[in-house]
Amino acid sequence: MENFGLMRVAIAIPELKVADCVFNSQKIEQLVKKASEQEVQLVCFPELSVTGYTCADLFNQRLLIEQAECEVERLLKSLTACNSIFIIGAPVRVAGKLYNAAIVCHFGKILGVVPKTHIPNYTEFYEKRWFEPAKNCSQTEIEYAGQQSIPFGTELLFGNKFATFSIEIGEDLWAPSPPSSKHTVNGAHVIFNLSASSESIGKDDLLRSLICRQSACCVAGYVYASAGFGESTTDVVFAGKGLIYENGTLLSQSQRFLLEEQLIVNEIDVERLQADRQRMTAYVSEHSECVNYRKIGIEYPSVICNSSFNRTINPLPFIPSETIYNERCKEIFSIQSLGLVKRLKHTQLQHAVIGVSGGLDSTLALLITVNTFDKLRLSRKNIIGVTMPGFGTTGKTYNNAMFLMQALGITVREVNIVKACRQHFEDIGHNESVYDVTFENAQARERMQILMDIANQTGGLVIGTGDLSELALGWTTYNGDHISMYAVNSGVPKTLVHHLVKWAAGTQVDEKPAKILFDILNTPVSPELLPADSSGNIAQKTEDIVGPYELHDFFLYYTVRFGFSPRKIFFLAQHAFKDLYADEIILKWMDVFFSRFFSQQFKRSCIPDGTKVGSVNLSPRGDWKMPSDASNVLWQKEIEMLTRLFLEK
Repeated sequence: MENFGLMRVAIAIPELKVADCVFNSQKIEQLVKKASEQEVQLVCFPELSVTGYTCADLFNQRLLIEQAECEVERLLKSLTACNSIFIIGAPVRVAGKLYNAAIVCHFGKILGVVPKTHIPNYTEFYEKRWFEPAKNCSQTEIEYAGQQSIPFGTELLFGNKFATFSIEIGEDLWAPSPPSSKHTVNGAHVIFNLSASSESIGKDDLLRSLICRQSACCVAGYVYASAGFGESTTDVVFAGKGLIYENGTLLSQSQRFLLEEQLIVNEIDVERLQADRQRMTAYVSEHSECVNYRKIGIEYPSVICNSSFNRTINPLPFIPSETIYNERCKEIFSIQSLGLVKRLKHTQLQHAVIGVSGGLDSTLALLITVNTFDKLRLSRKNIIGVTMPGFGTTGKTYNNAMFLMQALGITVREVNIVKACRQHFEDIGHNESVYDVTFENAQARERMQILMDIANQTGGLVIGTGDLSELALGWTTYNGDHISMYAVNSGVPKTLVHHLVKWAAGTQVDEKPAKILFDILNTPVSPELLPADSSGNIAQKTEDIVGPYELHDFFLYYTVRFGFSPRKIFFLAQHAFKDLYADEIILKWMDVFFSRFFSQQFKRSCIPDGTKVGSVNLSPRGDWKMPSDASNVLWQKEIEMLTRLFLEK
């Protein structure tokens, strides 16, 4: 079954009794079986989960060490038919020394044993009293739990061409140079950390920041499983902390201080990690690979399917989360404004010319321009806002454009384009009653000519209003709204434009312009190039023609940011929009997206300067270099295949 580059992982935090290996192994067995039922590929248990972490001087008791080994052997036999790979912690004796180790098991076999690198020297956990650091063992193979020639060492990688994982234990994460840094440079995509971290005030926040940073620095998945209830509380408490991160993003977490066992399941997108690493040319070049690494081949059970998917897929990937919404919107606003500040200072111009239609894009561009002029301490009257009513302009958008410009205190100009366009139609022999592409584009080009000429009159800079989504779809008139002297919205997708205007209405303007902004937000997106309907309402609605922008922005994000195939994007979209769009609707607009994305590259190849604001941008000068005549046959064939499969169902 297709897994779409996803690795299903789990954190298991079992009920535990200190030094009772039989009880602990039974609980481990139950959770491994439970994980297997949920089609988990890899399940990770806490540090020393077979014995308990807090055995202290009992680790010097031969009986405990032997019983732990016997229970590991029993687990292997009882879980021979279990699909899930499981990683448990146990004390392992090698050449007369004891090591705090992680044991990787699958189908009744031990695939490898990884000893702990950094042994803590705390007052409450003087591990050096019982365990040796990994560097003190020269053996690369050991005998354990009835098996021979088991790979042993810290430089072990487990995996295949699909995905590779490695292990560090507890304190290793807190070292200045964690072993995981070296593991990932040498090919590990996911790090599993078996830990037993006690709780204290503020430690949880620090630990989260460490894991977040390490997963981001390593561009890796990080699965952290820490001991919970049942460990000794003689001096400290263990809260059962479980965290799954992916490249700095928290995917899942356990509940702390829970008395019951927990199994936390989620999917790590290995393909996404690989895409990010591929773009980071310094990822490997700045770190030498280690020749001592050994790779242990394994086969992951293919488990991902639509009916059992734990990962949450955000349908609006460009929109900031609630916790950082205000801060992020302010940051984007500042980036756009600073880009325009630099351009005005460089050109030594003190005027700007902007076409204001009463629509979303020109509204955001106007707000950015006003903010820029305020920063430069230039009069807002130096901003010439031009409304250019044409054949499709409605009273609603016209009034909103006029009211907004007046409320913001800029210079207002109106130039009706109907007469000029009619003259042009007569000159080229076009029938005005034929509402074709000539009818529409002539208006867009006439508007741009007016803006450019007014800029010449006033010594101003023409501000572009088109957004990133329009560039992706080529929903611009070549040599019309396609051009400008500086495009402030070129890095902002349509879904984000909406949110930025909404944020500005609530935080950046007074009550009067805010009221107008909210009315603009409730106006359908339209180029207004075709006549209004009989009631004077907008007849030409963009999303009725090219499709919903929230779908196109979703397709854009995963196509450009990660290079995902249509098949995987469709899979993700099914989950992101399961309550909004039927599968056939998603496929329909995906077909439109890829068709237009390829065919309209020639417009993106010569777009004006404009600032980048996020991880996705289509500037041909830096972010997106694509031949204008590239074939889309591979993408279209995959969409056709998906459509056939859907119809067969």
